[in-house]
Amino acid sequence: MAHPLDDFYAVIPAGGVGSRLWPLSRADAPKFLHDLTGSGQTLLRDTWDRLAPLSGEHRIAVVTGRAHRAAVERELPDIADRNVFLESEPRDSAAAIGLAAAILVAREPDVIIGSFAADHVIRGTRTFEFAVQQAVEVARAGYICTIGIQPTEASVGFGYIKKSGELDVDGAPEAATVERFVEKPDLETARSYFADRSYLWNAGMFISRADVLLDELARNQPELHAGLIELAEAWDDRERRGPVVDRVWPRLTKIAIDYAVAEPAAERGRLAVIPGHFDWDDVGDFASLAKLNSHGRNELAILGQNARVLSDASSGILVSQTSRVISLIGVQDIVVVDTEDALLVTTSEHAQRVKGVVDALKLTGRGDVL
Repeated sequence: MAHPLDDFYAVIPAGGVGSRLWPLSRADAPKFLHDLTGSGQTLLRDTWDRLAPLSGEHRIAVVTGRAHRAAVERELPDIADRNVFLESEPRDSAAAIGLAAAILVAREPDVIIGSFAADHVIRGTRTFEFAVQQAVEVARAGYICTIGIQPTEASVGFGYIKKSGELDVDGAPEAATVERFVEKPDLETARSYFADRSYLWNAGMFISRADVLLDELARNQPELHAGLIELAEAWDDRERRGPVVDRVWPRLTKIAIDYAVAEPAAERGRLAVIPGHFDWDDVGDFASLAKLNSHGRNELAILGQNARVLSDASSGILVSQTSRVISLIGVQDIVVVDTEDALLVTTSEHAQRVKGVVDALKLTGRGDVL
């Protein structure tokens, strides 16, 4: 892009642990603080670099937990201090994105915000920028807009968006209204969605005028909306902010923005979608990480700056954070994650079940390895 969009503010929700990537991703070192693609920088930094041409570096806000502030600021040394919005505890995406919207609209009444997760992988800069530019035009027309990804396979790992009729908005030739959202399907249903081509993967990207998003939130979650407005009114006053956050934040409704804003807006015909024709992955588990790093080839992908690996006739992914020599012989689609205090061995087929291990460790009180 030649110039950033004047009325646009990028928001990066940087939360969540990514429990299906344990023991690599943990509470004190979540997924967005790792290099999972071999790019030499974290997913968070990749996200910043992708958004800066659209908004400008001084118009990017990050919503993250208090515990991650220092790490975020190390990764993003150019972020303005006033644009780091700290959560005292996780309250899900509606609270995180709603807080950013409430703060930014108080500073700039006509601002358009775009929310983009800190831990997704996107390849195809120009097509991504074109999709966002279209979404901003749709937002200027008063709609809440999402960017859905054109499926490349019949995936059961993502939710779907069913697009409906075309939307006539200047500067947004691909805009369409959203008919409905669909939860992760079974394989047979996913195949029918893939053949239909009117279904897009839900990538969790939302672009809207901040006041329009807040109005929708007020309609559907009035108590959450009221709490966010109270927080925003005190936010830029350092003396008032802390006590208000401590009092209000823990009482906020815990709900995803899909349920609090997007789905109700779709039912009222106020949600639009732009198809994204770029490569996208939410890196939801080690199976997707293996696929991402092997580029579709039947080989072993290795992550780890000092990994010492001997491999013979093996495929899958190996992540090493130790100096141990690891040898794999004749194993296919294997997942090995070796850290100083925990070792995970599974297969790509069972990668989604890693979250169950994390849940079990919580029940047994083994917080030391989480």
